[in-house]
Amino acid sequence: MIQFKQNIRGNVALGINPVGLKQEVLNQINYVKNKGTYEGPKKVLIIGASSSYGLATRINLTFGAGADTIGVSFEKGPKNEKNLGTAGWYNNIAFKEAAEKEGLVAKNFVQDAFSHESKQEVIDYIKNEFGGKVDLVVYSLASGRRTDPDTKETYTSSIKAIGEPVVGPNINMQNEAFYTETLDPATDQEIHDTVKVMGGEDWELWMKALKEADVLADNVLTTNYSYLGTELNRPYYGGGTLGRAKADCDEKTENINELLRDINGKALIVVATAVTTKASSVIPFFPVYCIGLYKIMEEKGTHETPIMHQDRIYRDMIYGNNPEYDEIGRLRPDSWELDSDTQAKTKELILKLNQDNFNTDLTAYDLFYKEFSNLSGFMVDGYVEQEVTIDELKALKY
Repeated sequence: MIQFKQNIRGNVALGINPVGLKQEVLNQINYVKNKGTYEGPKKVLIIGASSSYGLATRINLTFGAGADTIGVSFEKGPKNEKNLGTAGWYNNIAFKEAAEKEGLVAKNFVQDAFSHESKQEVIDYIKNEFGGKVDLVVYSLASGRRTDPDTKETYTSSIKAIGEPVVGPNINMQNEAFYTETLDPATDQEIHDTVKVMGGEDWELWMKALKEADVLADNVLTTNYSYLGTELNRPYYGGGTLGRAKADCDEKTENINELLRDINGKALIVVATAVTTKASSVIPFFPVYCIGLYKIMEEKGTHETPIMHQDRIYRDMIYGNNPEYDEIGRLRPDSWELDSDTQAKTKELILKLNQDNFNTDLTAYDLFYKEFSNLSGFMVDGYVEQEVTIDELKALKY
């Protein structure tokens, strides 16, 4: 029998618990079900569907709006007891099993979403087995590397400052250390490569391929998640390489809107709030911002996990009556985070932190750590330990 063990290197999770991951998916499903149903899209393609925002979106649209979904992700299955695969692999399986019990379609494509071949396989499936059209396309792909499908050149993203180094506090969850980190400025090449990986180029390629194949319904909507942050994290986020990539997505929105004009389609950037993901855990300085922010927002009753945030975005805003847009048309569910009082109190709290108090009740460190652990199937509410063999895990089908 496999002994599931949480293993962390720095702020990177190495171990996973497939049983806990399934329970976490069920917990998110129950959250949506408890909120009831709403009128939303019925045929949905989610590119980047196996974890965090993509998974939460898929769960919300399936169990809230009754949508059939296609999910595209790049994950790995189990090889042996020391290599159980990736968390997203098991998330896909647990989601599919639950959706099919409800009589809904949940097709998983586990492959490189950046390739032309993947796009064509998805298009063929939509045409032949998914009713011919999709009415929502969600782009939620997070990757540190991308191979250009035409040139075959591989690009690697860099999380760096631009112009000047940034110095600030960070935490190491492996050894519970609070320390000062220096983030070097990026070279022009690193900026370019980060935009190639994390910008809007692949989103636009997907929408062009889908449009040319005539698999987009009239009035189709496509969404892409962004993050802008505040003055507390702008030097290393909005003002850094990540910010350049997000700005590129804004630019590509205009191209996609023009592409979809004749079918009354729309591309929408959703500026999301700060949440705990595998990516946010390794962004320099960001964990410190989160443990301060979460404490304040928890006290105000505005803190959200990905499933809570996505449910509000689609139920209340996009397909509801309470959307909030900024001056250039982006949806702004991050307004709770950007609340001036919330930001002032977060700044005041962060300035008090040091090695002796960052992981005490002064902050939301325990909450951040729990949410981080949940991403790998540990510390999951309702988890019941089970005996599982490697053969049983290998037998699971996505």
